[in-house]
Amino acid sequence: MAPNLNSVKNLFVFLGKSVFALLEVMVFTFIPRPQKSVAGEIVLITGSGSGLGRLLALKFARLGSVLVLWDVSKEGNEETSKMAWEAGATKVYTYTCDCSRKEEVYRVADQVKKEVGDVSILINNAGIVTGKKFLDCPDELMEKSIDVNFKAHLWTYKAFLPAMIANDHGHLVCISSSAGLIGVNGLADYCATKFAAFGFAESVFMETFAKKQNGVKTTIVCPFFINTGMFDGCTTGRTRNC
Repeated sequence: MAPNLNSVKNLFVFLGKSVFALLEVMVFTFIPRPQKSVAGEIVLITGSGSGLGRLLALKFARLGSVLVLWDVSKEGNEETSKMAWEAGATKVYTYTCDCSRKEEVYRVADQVKKEVGDVSILINNAGIVTGKKFLDCPDELMEKSIDVNFKAHLWTYKAFLPAMIANDHGHLVCISSSAGLIGVNGLADYCATKFAAFGFAESVFMETFAKKQNGVKTTIVCPFFINTGMFDGCTTGRTRNC
């Protein structure tokens, strides 16, 4: 009898929270939340050497954040740094890092902690697209996609989340994709990695929520097509690029 009562209780709790969440969404649709100040926050952006990562760096530069830029391309990252200074950044630190390599992530993370301080906003943005059908994609390319698009999130969280918890202050940002919500023809490996990144970020959020580590926030972003050149040459079975 007790298990059945618990099940009923859990159902009502779930329904109550669902109704509250729906009402909250409706309220904040008409009454926007105040914007979060990121001035002075140490913001680490992976994949900052081009595309969305560069755009994020420029935005945070204008908002007064301390920028920590990671990219596998030293030249691209230095160009982003230059643009960030021109956009009004006050502090910019650049690091060459291949996020697909766990040991390299941990090594560069330790360097950041010593030279800059505790990262308070972590943006896992680095990503690659093979643009090949599943059976046409070599194993090594699929493994690289998994390492960059998903596994890198594990290593960066391991490196920077403990300090956020200790400081009761931090923000984890996962750049997933609309392809992390629904399968797309011609993007099997990419979709798999973005589904994984979404699920991982959501699960860690649930862990921090359950432990009442309320100072650590989570944001999961699922963009549609962004014209940054990342998907050039990739087709979904239609005539246009995906």
